[in-house]
Amino acid sequence: MRSGASILAGLLAGVIVALGILAAFVFVGPDPVGLRPTPTPTLPSPVAAASASASPSAASGGLTASVAGSPAGSPVGSPSGSDASQAGFHVGEPAPALVVPQLGGGTIDLSALRGKAVWLNFMQTTCPECIDEFPLMNGFQARYGDRGLVVIAVDIREDDSTVNAFADRLHATFPIGLDTDGAAQRAWGTYALPIHFWIDTEGVVRAGALGGIGPDVMAASLSKILGVTVTP
Repeated sequence: MRSGASILAGLLAGVIVALGILAAFVFVGPDPVGLRPTPTPTLPSPVAAASASASPSAASGGLTASVAGSPAGSPVGSPSGSDASQAGFHVGEPAPALVVPQLGGGTIDLSALRGKAVWLNFMQTTCPECIDEFPLMNGFQARYGDRGLVVIAVDIREDDSTVNAFADRLHATFPIGLDTDGAAQRAWGTYALPIHFWIDTEGVVRAGALGGIGPDVMAASLSKILGVTVTP
């Protein structure tokens, strides 16, 4: 009997120890997956959601549009071709002074031409556009000289023999001035060639254009200083 009671007591003690170990595992061990609290989800803010949903192309759209508003490869306000009424051409202002030696002798003085419609061209003999424009300028001088048109070309920083050969080759029918020291170039701001100014009978610049222009631009600009419709 005593032996059986000892065995029973030992089994009971073992059960108690096993229950204690199990209880310790449940309350101090790692949380079972099923017993972990479920975290509360955080909703993204409207601003963050909108930013995240925008594609790269959409995000850059505003910048592309603003850049596209300006002409490509050209600075805002840069004059060219038919842009005859822009800053840098003195349009609407009295023409700057111009007094230069004339090829072949004499002097060209712009102030002495008040009462005449003047087409003033700054050029050089090595400029391809200048060469192309000379026959057109000859033609307009021949057609509208009797209406008071005076065409003048001013060569920039070349010697008179070079300019004289150029004028002979292209059969220039109008006076050519020699700006050998660049003083007229600085006064008029003519740092790109050829460049044209159309000056009315009161000495006011009415149109201007940077070279490479054709007869249409020339005719339209002449109309502004002659008071008649000029055809190309």
